Amino acid sequence: MKRYHIILIFSLVFLLIEPASAQCVMCKAVGEQSSKLDGLGVGLNSGILFLMAIPYILMATGALLMWKRFNKEGE
Repeated sequence: MKRYHIILIFSLVFLLIEPASAQCVMCKAVGEQSSKLDGLGVGLNSGILFLMAIPYILMATGALLMWKRFNKEGE
């Protein structure tokens, strides 16, 4: 029963989060000038990908820890 509560809470959290539609002014300015300055666009894209990866890594780590805990209790 507790497992279903956790799944329900995670589902509600992910469904109720509003997508962020704001954009950093500095990132927008650099992105617009990236065609003029070749190297900055690549660095900006790498930084965005790095920032996007961190929440997924944290969620995967939490899921792995929960999975190990539930498997340990089942033995």
